[in-house]
Amino acid sequence: MTTLSLAAKAPLIDYASLVASAFVNTGTDNQITLDFQDVKELEKGITVSVSKDEKVVASNIDNVLNFFAEEYPQVIIGKEEAQEWIKFAEDELTVKDFKKLSVSLEKLESHLNFRSFIVGFKFSLSDIAVWGVLRANPLMGSVIKNSVYINVTRWYQFLEADKRFGAVVELMTKSIAEIRKLAKQQSTGGKKEGHKANFDIDLPGAKIGEVVTRFPPEPSGYLHIGHAKAAVLNKYFADMYKGKLIIRFDDTNPSKEKEEFQDSILEDLKLLGIKGDKITYSSDYFQIMYDYAVQMIKDGKAYCDDTSSEQMRAERMDGIKSSRRDRTVEENLQIFTEEMKNGTEIGLKNCLRAKIDYENPNKALRDPAIYRCNLTPHHRTGTTWKMYPLYDFCVPIVDSLEGVTHALRTNEYRDRNPQYQWMLEALGLRKVHIWDFARVNFIRTLLSKRKLQWFVDKGYVGNWDDPRFPTVRGVRRRGMTVEGLTNFIISQGPSKNIINLDWNLIWAVNKKIIDPIAPRHTALNKENIVPVKLTGAPSSAVIEDKLKHKKNPEVGNKKVIFIDNILVEQDDAATFEEGEEITFMDWGNVIVDKIHKNDADIVTSIDATLHLEGDFKKTKKKINWLANTDDKVEVELVDFDHLITKDKLEEGDNFEDFITPTTEFHSIAVADLNVKDMKVGDIIQFERKGYYRLDSDKDGKYVFFTIPDGKSVNRYGAKK
Repeated sequence: MTTLSLAAKAPLIDYASLVASAFVNTGTDNQITLDFQDVKELEKGITVSVSKDEKVVASNIDNVLNFFAEEYPQVIIGKEEAQEWIKFAEDELTVKDFKKLSVSLEKLESHLNFRSFIVGFKFSLSDIAVWGVLRANPLMGSVIKNSVYINVTRWYQFLEADKRFGAVVELMTKSIAEIRKLAKQQSTGGKKEGHKANFDIDLPGAKIGEVVTRFPPEPSGYLHIGHAKAAVLNKYFADMYKGKLIIRFDDTNPSKEKEEFQDSILEDLKLLGIKGDKITYSSDYFQIMYDYAVQMIKDGKAYCDDTSSEQMRAERMDGIKSSRRDRTVEENLQIFTEEMKNGTEIGLKNCLRAKIDYENPNKALRDPAIYRCNLTPHHRTGTTWKMYPLYDFCVPIVDSLEGVTHALRTNEYRDRNPQYQWMLEALGLRKVHIWDFARVNFIRTLLSKRKLQWFVDKGYVGNWDDPRFPTVRGVRRRGMTVEGLTNFIISQGPSKNIINLDWNLIWAVNKKIIDPIAPRHTALNKENIVPVKLTGAPSSAVIEDKLKHKKNPEVGNKKVIFIDNILVEQDDAATFEEGEEITFMDWGNVIVDKIHKNDADIVTSIDATLHLEGDFKKTKKKINWLANTDDKVEVELVDFDHLITKDKLEEGDNFEDFITPTTEFHSIAVADLNVKDMKVGDIIQFERKGYYRLDSDKDGKYVFFTIPDGKSVNRYGAKK
């Protein structure tokens, strides 16, 4: 996958590279993924870059433009002639002093006399470079508006009218506006109406009642939030068009797959409210796919190759023909149907490769492997098969056979879309429309199953449902609601633009769901907790029913104990002054008579007098308190940090070098007696502390996990 990353806050935004990507996306079968970042620099000194398979291959305007011209010469023409114009644009048209800029514009004005294009008779790299730089220069708005330079204005507006110029810039502007809107919502506590994604997309050939989508997870791990997005979107479009959703397990790799994962995936989908119209398995089609592979060999469209994996990788990278490419049909059939099928020593050395084009600029089309031997017993078919189809061969075939009309998948597969279509054409199968969308990325988060498994194996986390994991089970255990998760995914929509999201965004959406219904309770940090002798209060316990949520009576009532012996937190007590009037929440005002401290200046106890006639509106401090009776409950509060320290890992970064040293924080508190009535999974708010989910009540030990609120991180960061 090729990605163009742009810094949206750069002093001079590189619109030229953006325009070049539009030429590629509209004029070739390849697709450049756009990654807009709301920053001044991607890295130090770099405001634009191109990466292939997550490896940066070009950065800054001249290198990026020349990269596109070299990779896609059929649509980005005139590379040699453009070099002087790229230099002219960078050196002379980026200045923001109008007197200096006017000299350069005079040169361009003269050159464009009787010309529609800077070089030749069609759009070229020269036009792209110069127009892109001028579009980014803030001085050009008034220049064009007032037609100061007639030829420049004519040429500029002519290019702007082409959707590859003006429309793609508008796309970036809107995308960045959405990013900032979401960030602003998060910073204000999500009080404004949430972002509504645009689902008004053109699914090609979509007809009401006829659309069939599919969600094809591999049963080799637990669903993470990226999978959840794919599942929700496939379900969304199936429902939108009154069509069908197929849940298909892509179980073609017995080395990694387990029934445990298969069952967990179905459970997680059920939690998300996703139920397919039918559940299928790729393994049900093993014989059919085998027959199709034999057909491809007979048609001269596939060959067996025993080249070593290292050499094959190098040859594919360099576009070198395999020495086995010209094997006869008979030889290929013998190896595939006898050696590979039976998993012999010879068979194990071979793979079956599609005979597409070993020199194709799109490396995904350079004779990809489509079958490999694997002697591991399959969890459904046992030892029947000794070789298995690979993903890129299996998926288009099964999609076509099962009646899928639209294959929605993340744009990391974009370079492989032509390969998908080639397989269908080579086998004469029904066409399937592909719609790709951006995968969901979060800062300081890994979504790779292999890397997540590493954390499990090394004991950094307990299991795949650890609350620090981005799995559906992990975020649910942390306190994410199904409604919050699905609302967030729907709000992001099927955008094709990759964005690195802050977790605060999704937690802010979740807060909107839980805040109106989360019961309010009290918990006080146990360390150095302070007893208060309260004159005027009942000498024996008085229990009253109070609303669990003052703004939502339907949440129900809780029991509150009133007595003359109460507790307050040390952090609150340390701020009191003798003679001060404060408010005890849900009770009334209190006057502090005497504060007792030890030699370490720690408050050890307080004498106070109840003053219920006092006005709570006039007190500065409103604090929590708890009756110091045997009914109080000891609880454990657990908070978490991200597993890695770096927001976004770059190409070449080893994630093991960025492990957060401490990611789990425990504190002991005492809470009100109502905790004993709670059930595991209940979400509450401990007032003035935050939202919590009861994770365990085993053996009478109550453990609560903090639920982020979208505004703060408690132990490991400052309030935002």
